[in-house]
Amino acid sequence: MGVDVLSPCVNLRPGERGMGLVLVIFALLILSLLAIVLIANMSTGTKASVYGVLESKALNSAEAGVAEAIARIRSGDLALSTANPNAVGQLFLTTAGSVPELGTDSVGVETKQPTGSWLAYSTPERGPNVLTVRFKTDAARTVIYKYDPAKTPPVNTATGLPIYVISSTGQQGGTVRRVVAEVIEKPFDHLTFKGALVANHDIDFSGNGVVCGYNHTLATSAPAGEDGRLNSPSCVPFEVGEGDLPGSWTTGNALNTGAAYQTGVPAGNATGQAGFYAGPWEVVGFTQPEFYTWVGTPLTSEPASPNGIFYLDNDNIAQNQKGNFAFHGVNGEGFLYVDGDLTLNSSFTYKGLIYIEGDLKINGQAWVLGAVVVRGKSKLNLNGGMTILYSSDAIQLELAKYRGEFMTLSWREQ
Repeated sequence: MGVDVLSPCVNLRPGERGMGLVLVIFALLILSLLAIVLIANMSTGTKASVYGVLESKALNSAEAGVAEAIARIRSGDLALSTANPNAVGQLFLTTAGSVPELGTDSVGVETKQPTGSWLAYSTPERGPNVLTVRFKTDAARTVIYKYDPAKTPPVNTATGLPIYVISSTGQQGGTVRRVVAEVIEKPFDHLTFKGALVANHDIDFSGNGVVCGYNHTLATSAPAGEDGRLNSPSCVPFEVGEGDLPGSWTTGNALNTGAAYQTGVPAGNATGQAGFYAGPWEVVGFTQPEFYTWVGTPLTSEPASPNGIFYLDNDNIAQNQKGNFAFHGVNGEGFLYVDGDLTLNSSFTYKGLIYIEGDLKINGQAWVLGAVVVRGKSKLNLNGGMTILYSSDAIQLELAKYRGEFMTLSWREQ
């Protein structure tokens, strides 16, 4: 009889036949558990992936909020008074006319994002998640911290540019991320000044003007009164305490008549000096090509409001009008470069730097916090009531404000 090799005969004991079924069931149970764990891990991974996407979008929104805050500081919409450590600016996700009312120390503005596509980095009403700008201060909020690269450490309370603290909260699908950034308007590191008033000819102080080379604080303001003069010849109430210069610096001589006076360090007047500026680019630390790119296209007439960086040069008009510019009773700030003569009529106040290639004439009163440089064509006759107060901080702030960049000092993601 033949043997069937495909169907071998296996003799199992009675107890072994049930064990095979148990092993099969146990193997199926293990496979089921593995499948459950795998599905659970996939679900957790999917949730984590979704949360990660939401968190990333919320962080991106918060960063965009910092960018709008910086843009609004630059534009002046969120201009905070450097004389007020409690000043606060807030940006709301709303339209113009719907901004909530704030306190006397606060400035509120609407977002400038395109309508209908707002990123959620603030809120439409007051609350902890509103995009907020304030100054970095001490705990009591009595003094503003500043950044001065010439100091060690650069963060101090006396000189430099104020430090802004921007808090932006991004929200996406219930996920919240906050960015707290400390920024400054990038300082001009290579400014070069010789005195509050710098001239390339003799100076005749024949009026009742004041020229003070003591370094003044940003908080210095034009005094009330008809003559516009300082009450203190020493300028002590306005001193920073360092960085002082002569009142006037000139390659010629200085003559005082009348009630005019100059004061500064090491003296009120530095006469017979050598090394007048080759051009305005030396004052602000640029090369000549860099300066003309920075200062922009020349204007042929005076701006109604000289707030910003202005280059005045009307060489292309009739010869009898060439280079003659005048301001009448206006306030300004920034940098004013005049390739020609400048006449200041009536009351004129300015914070920043004025550089004049031609002659300077004063009719009435003028008040400048910063510095004035006059190359001139002849003797400089200051026969009016001009007050010039040197302030390195005012110059730094105004140049950075209108044609500077922002620099991040710290960045925290929460």
